[in-house]
Amino acid sequence: MAKVYLTRVEKFNAAHRLWVDDWSDDRNFTFFGKCANKNWHGHNYTLEVTVAGNPDPVTGFLMDVRELSKIVIGDVIDHLDHKNLNLDVPFLKGIQPTTENMTIVIWNRLADKIKGCSLYKIRLQETDKIYAEYLGE
Repeated sequence: MAKVYLTRVEKFNAAHRLWVDDWSDDRNFTFFGKCANKNWHGHNYTLEVTVAGNPDPVTGFLMDVRELSKIVIGDVIDHLDHKNLNLDVPFLKGIQPTTENMTIVIWNRLADKIKGCSLYKIRLQETDKIYAEYLGE
């Protein structure tokens, strides 16, 4: 049977600031630009969680999409939505909240919770022009 990929899309809004404490203000603003705003800045994120496997011969599902949604919302979205990623999210403490880093953190929160198939990809879109993907590598 052919491998199939199934993607669940969720959205959340969050604020963050990109900053390296060991750098000067000038270096931070030069490197991170508007993302270094001392009063934070926000994004409307789109998260795509893709699982892969073979459809069940009886149900035709890789996994129950309602269960996938419950996992993604409970383990990720509820913790990130309308939060300051630098201050309000314990599992991001000490991690620069870039889109790249967040895909890895989200993967790590979800990988062991997916049953009946496997987590294939996390795609996090920060703006219309920027997104990151992580395949657990």
